Amino acid sequence: MSAATWQRRRAGLRESAGEFASYRSGLVGAVLLVLVVLLALAAPPLVPRESLAVTQVTADRNEVPSLAHLLGTDSSGRDVLGMLLWGARASLLVGFAATAMSMVIGTVVGMAAGHFTGLTQGALMRVIDFFLVVPSLVLAIVLSTVLASGLWTIVIAIGVTSWASTARVVRAQTLTIESRAYIERSRALGAGDAHILGRHVLPAVMPLVLANTTLAVGAAIIAESTLAFLGLGDPTTYSWGSMLKRALDTGAATAGFWWQVLPPGIAIVLVVLCFTLVGRALESVLNPVLRSHR
Repeated sequence: MSAATWQRRRAGLRESAGEFASYRSGLVGAVLLVLVVLLALAAPPLVPRESLAVTQVTADRNEVPSLAHLLGTDSSGRDVLGMLLWGARASLLVGFAATAMSMVIGTVVGMAAGHFTGLTQGALMRVIDFFLVVPSLVLAIVLSTVLASGLWTIVIAIGVTSWASTARVVRAQTLTIESRAYIERSRALGAGDAHILGRHVLPAVMPLVLANTTLAVGAAIIAESTLAFLGLGDPTTYSWGSMLKRALDTGAATAGFWWQVLPPGIAIVLVVLCFTLVGRALESVLNPVLRSHR
């Protein structure tokens, strides 16, 4: 990469960062997400996992929030705040990993469906249509029941079933890019499919994929919470969905132990809302059409 190209990219990044900072809602969402990620990373030293084991618990069951336990304890005497921090690690891990898998599959399939023609394009479009028509949550439930239970099973189930919408968006962008004159010049100079897709199409679709990725993380976290709430997650892993399931199974929701229900529910809503705010701001910054209408 030449020095001039590097300078142009740095200038573009600074301009995009300045544009993003002008969206206060997106900036607030980004700050809150950074705070949540830092708390999740700090969970092991703050609340050792061994302290949440039932055999190590010394607190009373269903204690109300107090200075000793800021969010109270559950039906086994475990600290709800500690489980909330460890649940953030699992929920964010599933959200990021499943979204990364979904974005990779959707980007590759979408570019291929927009670049190639004939039988290849027809076959790829039918596969995309199938995953769009069939509810992704139903497919994820089926995969979670077929595969061995575990956190990575949920990652695979969500990632494999939620890429179709990204593929549709990437395909539309690929068709737009390949209609431009410089793509025709590249073909005339003998450029192959790999060169056109890797050097021209991929860099052009990446901003759109990045904005879509931020929005997809929130959907992946909701899907993980739903699967865990249905009992399809790893019972040995703390996540916000599994916390809600334990509260339901132990009757905390009907017994009035609100501190076992509200914290994980509010955490899910807050994190998904933050990802949505950041995603909308990035979409407005990186999408030239939306930026022109601002």
